[in-house]
Amino acid sequence: MNIARIVVLAIALSAGGVAAYLASGTGSTPNVPAAPVAQLETVDVLVAKADITLGQSLTADDMIWQTWPASTSSSNFIRRKDRADAAKQLAGSIARAPFVAGEPIREAKLVKADGSGFMAAILQSGYRAVATEISAETAAGGFVLPNDRVDVILTRRLKNPVPSQPDIVVSEIRLSNIRVLAIDQAPKEKDGTNSVVGKTVTLELKPEQTTELASARQAGTLSLALRSIADANQVAISASEHAQPTINVVRYGVTNPGNAAAPVK
Repeated sequence: MNIARIVVLAIALSAGGVAAYLASGTGSTPNVPAAPVAQLETVDVLVAKADITLGQSLTADDMIWQTWPASTSSSNFIRRKDRADAAKQLAGSIARAPFVAGEPIREAKLVKADGSGFMAAILQSGYRAVATEISAETAAGGFVLPNDRVDVILTRRLKNPVPSQPDIVVSEIRLSNIRVLAIDQAPKEKDGTNSVVGKTVTLELKPEQTTELASARQAGTLSLALRSIADANQVAISASEHAQPTINVVRYGVTNPGNAAAPVK
């Protein structure tokens, strides 16, 4: 074989080996250690295992411990590290307000009955429960439900001082932003219904409002006006705190709002 060919072949083989080595070296990358993941601090919080309705008596099985981010855990939440036996301690309490499944249990929404009746247990301190008659026509067509807020309207017929003139029909708000405790003997909605036609409504009143309601019942016909849920935080007021009553004048069967009484024909 020609010496020149042997030299060329040797050079080609050497170049191929160098190229293969370089190619294998560029394809590999050094292993970089992964950055450590920050661990989120959590606590175990007592929550409602399922929906809890107004007036429901709780058992230990109605509550469960759930992991909760410590940064968003309120001081009102019940933590396992502080009260490991909280579920047993709260068993027998009555819900003064509903809980949804997964909502943290707060003792401010619970009350211990201690042998008292349910209604006495859910009443706010300083308030009274007073019942009065209603019908579908006087209770917003049956759409007033427990825990709603209503205005109590008194409608009465006054004798016209002019003998030849007809009587005067007057309507005025006697109590404002009053909480409904129960319709008949149902303190909560049943089976998700959105209307309850009952004969009796139980209202949560201040002591001075109880006598006002009793007087209004004897003076005429009472009606309930359902308030928007957006008004729930407004302060409840009575008729004596209104600047002047709202008067509806009925003339020829047509109701006309006004600020002064007028005869009815």
